[in-house]
Amino acid sequence: MNAAAEALDRFVREVDAERLGAYGVVVRVGDERPSHRWRSDDRENLYSVSKGVCALAVGIAIDEGILTLDTTAAELLPALELGDRVEEVTLRHLLTMTSGIDFAWFGHEPVPGPDLAAEMLSRPSAGRVFQYSDASTYVAMRMLGYLVGDVRDWLMPRLFAPLGIDNPQWHRCPLGWIVGGTGLELRTDELARIGDVMLDGGRWRRRELVSAAWIDGMHGGWIETGRPAPMDRYGLATWGGPGASWRFEGRYGQFVVVQGDAVVTITANEEEGEDRLSALAVEVLTEVA
Repeated sequence: MNAAAEALDRFVREVDAERLGAYGVVVRVGDERPSHRWRSDDRENLYSVSKGVCALAVGIAIDEGILTLDTTAAELLPALELGDRVEEVTLRHLLTMTSGIDFAWFGHEPVPGPDLAAEMLSRPSAGRVFQYSDASTYVAMRMLGYLVGDVRDWLMPRLFAPLGIDNPQWHRCPLGWIVGGTGLELRTDELARIGDVMLDGGRWRRRELVSAAWIDGMHGGWIETGRPAPMDRYGLATWGGPGASWRFEGRYGQFVVVQGDAVVTITANEEEGEDRLSALAVEVLTEVA
């Protein structure tokens, strides 16, 4: 049994023993990529894993010279009234949740007002204060959308189509923009292809979709969030840990966990033990290393 198969076997046995609500898992170690399902591979809301895909979109745009991490919201959303010090807020601040704007909105909540970006940016910024919010990523995607149009459509030939992901759906705001920070719906295996891109430094089958420098930068420096582990370190739409790993994470146990030459992709509906799923992924990879 190769390392990937052994890791998968251990993961499945532990999920069953602990009665965790996993839907599917793909374990890749090197070139081996076995998988297991507990239910049919239907498209599911990835919740905040969607933020990681938004970060990939920004990386592609930066590679194409469309914008930079230092581009401000004021530059690209000039029609919106800005709160005190919001003119300083950049794309980097939005992706790292450090805009300093006190607006903790999430996609399962009603949109407060006709324009979510206007609602957020009209409030003052307290400087580089961490506050996790779907609204932060939404504003980042509104900035990108100002330059490229519909972000999901723009990503089709650049990310989704090369990965064989046909017509993915993404929840939208009342104005028609993708919510960004949540609401992307993919199958486990489709998400695992994004995991492959993360592991392979932005490449998919010899084609560069996003630069290796961008992938490295997504987890190259951490913001201290003030929260307990495993939510204590945040990068460019990524979380640090468990241990030396880094991950995309979404509500109810949606994960892409990268460690060394391995990546584990998980979809689930686990309301209480979601952190156990990512910890277990790292445990089984460490055991077979």
